[in-house]
Amino acid sequence: MPFHKYSPKIWEALKLKQGIYARLPKHYLKSLEQKDPNPVHWRPLGVQYRANPTTGQKERVQDVPIPIYYPPSSQDGLWGGEGWISGFRYANNDKMSTRLKKTWKPQLFKRELYSEILDHKFTITVTARTLDLIDAAFGFDSYILNTSKEDLNSKLGMDLKRAMLLRLARRNTELYPSDPVKREKVYNKYKQQFEIPEEEAEWLGLSLEEAVEKQRQLEHKEPEPLFKACVEELVKELHVQKLSEPHLIENK
Repeated sequence: MPFHKYSPKIWEALKLKQGIYARLPKHYLKSLEQKDPNPVHWRPLGVQYRANPTTGQKERVQDVPIPIYYPPSSQDGLWGGEGWISGFRYANNDKMSTRLKKTWKPQLFKRELYSEILDHKFTITVTARTLDLIDAAFGFDSYILNTSKEDLNSKLGMDLKRAMLLRLARRNTELYPSDPVKREKVYNKYKQQFEIPEEEAEWLGLSLEEAVEKQRQLEHKEPEPLFKACVEELVKELHVQKLSEPHLIENK
């Protein structure tokens, strides 16, 4: 007989269907669905069988993804989907020698990146792949806005995306206050492809804990003193009583 009514594997999914979790916006709950990121350290062949180039015999393809570890520091930078890979190497590059554990880590750089939507320069830890992706997207802002949450795999990246989308949705005058022509040019450059309602942009990239706290603050109401409710009820009763009493009109 199982110890639990439901399997522990579905506890997280069940948690989102009750209490304050169920009252979170639908577009935010949809964003919590797990999706596979684009492969970075390996390339899937996409077939189950292929012919052996030597023998010509049909053989099964071992299309298994490489397990990748993303340290907490990767959330504070833009690693472009790269992470730590654990494996083994041969001592002295000799296959007959002992295998030794090894961890391959991406090379990290500190770079200053400029956002024209936020009109601010950020010093961010990046990898060489991130710089290539920014060049391929023709700019830092386009890279952040075009890349999905799974491929960014960065809390910093999602915070930047939320700030950019909020700036586009609100269209405030804080951007280039002394140059309204440039401000309109920047807005027009990104709004058609990336602009979303402000109500959705406010929730983008929030962790589940942050979203629950935000929902709790939205639902929070200050306690109303009891005497205030009693006074309002008394005023209503007096008003009704006054209306129910007959009016006496004096004839002169």
